[in-house]
Amino acid sequence: MSTRRTETSPVGPSRHRNSGPGRLLIAVYGIFALAATARAVFQISTKFAEAPLAYLLTALAAGVYVLATVSLAMPGRRWYWISVGAVGLELVGVLTIGLFSLLDPEAFPNDTVWSLFGRGYGFVPLLLPVLGLWWLYLNRRGRAAEPATERASPTA
Repeated sequence: MSTRRTETSPVGPSRHRNSGPGRLLIAVYGIFALAATARAVFQISTKFAEAPLAYLLTALAAGVYVLATVSLAMPGRRWYWISVGAVGLELVGVLTIGLFSLLDPEAFPNDTVWSLFGRGYGFVPLLLPVLGLWWLYLNRRGRAAEPATERASPTA
């Protein structure tokens, strides 16, 4: 009685966006997700009336970091595009909030994660989406190794 292995290994590039340096990127996103979530929960629960806009933006940043962390770690074309959206939204957020907090500091009496382009976090919030988008661009070929179930559905 012999057992034959019928599974086939996937064909395609061996490098994925969630391996190698991508793991470091995911780890940094995970740390920011935890830090921003904890900061948002603390600020909203203890002093929301002081700066509601700033604290809600911190909560938005936390949500974006969580989504980016999860989507970068997951394989597949759909998660790739969710990563592009989350990391792109992060870049737009840090640039927009950074610019507004610079031009109108009274609108942001308390800092958010993205205030002054992430100055409170050593400008990592500004650098991280640039690195993330660059990493996603480098790993865009991974789409060829995906299973056929994630490809576009046939037209009716």
